Amino acid sequence: MPKQVGIKQLAQNRKARHEYFIEDTYECGIVLVGCEVKSIREGKVNIKDAYVKVKNEEAFVIGMHISPYEKGNIFNQDPFRERKLLLHKHQIRKLKGLAQTDGYSLVPLSMYLSNGRVKMEIAVAKGKKLYDKRHDIAQKDASREMERRMKERY
Repeated sequence: MPKQVGIKQLAQNRKARHEYFIEDTYECGIVLVGCEVKSIREGKVNIKDAYVKVKNEEAFVIGMHISPYEKGNIFNQDPFRERKLLLHKHQIRKLKGLAQTDGYSLVPLSMYLSNGRVKMEIAVAKGKKLYDKRHDIAQKDASREMERRMKERY
């Protein structure tokens, strides 16, 4: 079977971009077992409430839900189990230091297929306050209004 070339978006955490300021992003692999890959390829994954935690010099994604594969057997895994992320040691150490800094979190942004392999994009993020969210919404409204006016003119 030939390898797939390119990137296919599987899941996206839109809530993260609304709730956090994204400081830095990392691409990492993820350890999956059994029919989880087949379920992910069907798009049955939810990363909205997930977060990343560093334990014993290893990174894990917690709270990610992968629905059991319907055509699977009795060996389907727990949908909410912790899954290990594949990162270099120096990246894990850097993430651990940043996560311990006050106000910073590690959140998954998206999950995608890259050349046939499941990858996850995680971010070092700082939480937004309510007034920051209002400011972003006001900016979006203003830019939409300018676009409308430009279209009317031309």
